[in-house]
Amino acid sequence: MERAGAGRPRARARVVTAGFRPTVRVMTWNIHGAHGRNPRFDLNRVIALIERHSPDVVALQEVDSRRPRESGMAEPFAMLQEALGFHGIGAKSIVTQDGEYGQALISRWPMRNAEVHDISYQEREPRRAIRCMIDAPCGALRVIATHLGLSVGERRDQARALLGLIGEAAVTTVAMGDFNDWFWAGSVRKVLAARLPARSRHRTFPSMFPLFRFDRVYCSHASALLSVRTDPEARLLSDHLPVIAEIRPGGIRESLGQRVALAG
Repeated sequence: MERAGAGRPRARARVVTAGFRPTVRVMTWNIHGAHGRNPRFDLNRVIALIERHSPDVVALQEVDSRRPRESGMAEPFAMLQEALGFHGIGAKSIVTQDGEYGQALISRWPMRNAEVHDISYQEREPRRAIRCMIDAPCGALRVIATHLGLSVGERRDQARALLGLIGEAAVTTVAMGDFNDWFWAGSVRKVLAARLPARSRHRTFPSMFPLFRFDRVYCSHASALLSVRTDPEARLLSDHLPVIAEIRPGGIRESLGQRVALAG
């Protein structure tokens, strides 16, 4: 992902405070191209909401530079990275003369072995998955960010592709994004359950009256997924709500009787 050009309007860069934190805060949000309830494509409002949660790693779907935006506004992929993190990778699944569309993974800490995988299914809309290792102060974390398709068969095939990206179980792994998953039979969560048994359970779509758990954070160790929340105020900006989770890398075993606090 390229940096935004000098002199272009952008959000104020996030202030990173010193001090060790034993967890990694991850966030996933389908910003819907900053469209719908944000018709002027005001990315500053999107960035401000994300900054309020101060995520260490954020996955964003439906980043769209094809839409008209205010004069002088920076290209969205570059603007989001400059405002939200020091390291990032964009997976642009659609590229046209008008611009680009896809997803972004942005991190406070360096990424290793960052890869973009094509998980498209037959002739349907192109889909991508981003995989990388993140060296957080509290431990290494494998992160997979994605945005799956709209049909059951498509999602099942793509979920199997994600299994191939998980790698060795010793490393705490998080898969997050918009999974578009609402059927149990042949569902994404059923396919991923053996390798990523812990998951968020918040309803996120449609944002005004959430009914479906489209947007999720999956984790390889139940003891590593400490807490999950969402932000209802995001309904003013997108048709999806974000999911924010606290992750403790390392796969530390739960204490006797301890349970993961998952709302919903």
